[in-house]
Amino acid sequence: MCGRYSLFDEQDNAEIQKIVTDINQKYPDQPIRTGEIFPTNTAPVLTVSGTAISPAPLVWGFPKYQGSGVIINARAETAAEKKTFRDGLLNHRCIVPSTGFYEWDKNKHKYLFRLPNQQTLYMAGICKEFSGVKRYVILTTAANASMEDVHHRMPVVLPKDSLQMWIADTDAALQYLHSEMPQLVRTG
Repeated sequence: MCGRYSLFDEQDNAEIQKIVTDINQKYPDQPIRTGEIFPTNTAPVLTVSGTAISPAPLVWGFPKYQGSGVIINARAETAAEKKTFRDGLLNHRCIVPSTGFYEWDKNKHKYLFRLPNQQTLYMAGICKEFSGVKRYVILTTAANASMEDVHHRMPVVLPKDSLQMWIADTDAALQYLHSEMPQLVRTG
């Protein structure tokens, strides 16, 4: 599961700085959240615009069909089978930029997971429009050895060189969902 993540736009992280600057220029009336991102926040997400990957402000979470609240994650193993996620996975994949994601162990100790020696961590997502508002969820998979002692699920992490593949190649994207995720480092 991924219930919160970080998006710190420190000056030494040029990738995140560019994404935030681009959104602020393209969508000046649409405030975005940086820092610690919570469900229902509007945050930067990379989507396809024509044939290019472009940042846009999206709301984290699909509305639940019954009751209140939002769905923030989709299981990579079953997303193609679920009506809520199928179209997004096949036709509306997105990329969630972050500087890491948070997870809590059974003792409620909070950890920040990041890629080793990298400032930016990209997560696989899907997006969909609800009542005129574009929203996204983060795809999750079984945790690998670097975090399974904290939680049994983790986001689908996209290496930087696979971003175009994730957005543009449905067959490759579906195949990637069954890949071993990169090893992570944790602080906390």
